[in-house]
Amino acid sequence: MFQITAEPLESLSPPGGQSHVGGIVEFIGLVRDLNEGREVSLLEYEVYEALAVKEGERILTEAGAKFPIEAAWCVHRVGRLEIGDLAIRVRVAAGHRAEAFDACRFIVDEVKSRVPIWKKEHYRDGDSGWIGVEEPRA
Repeated sequence: MFQITAEPLESLSPPGGQSHVGGIVEFIGLVRDLNEGREVSLLEYEVYEALAVKEGERILTEAGAKFPIEAAWCVHRVGRLEIGDLAIRVRVAAGHRAEAFDACRFIVDEVKSRVPIWKKEHYRDGDSGWIGVEEPRA
């Protein structure tokens, strides 16, 4: 299941594993206060939600086809996030830990590169900028 929410991620409960699951891996992405040498004060995430959910579900389906996993869950937060807030949670259950770790990394990497979620960093010096968005050409 792939979700987008403006609610804090700490309160969400991902699905549990079945009795034949040997390992569950969970990745939690936090808002940090430093990026590429610049002091960050907060982040804003914007999303094209319908497409994001569709692409996120596609990524989870691909992970299930590529790795022998039992279940995968991902939720990404949008809106204004403070330093230390959870931005993304991914949970993967598998028969063995290696597959769970590999699938979790795959999901995080694919969500970051394919899902239409845009991140704007606000810096302590008052400046701000979109991350990963190319500047318009003159």
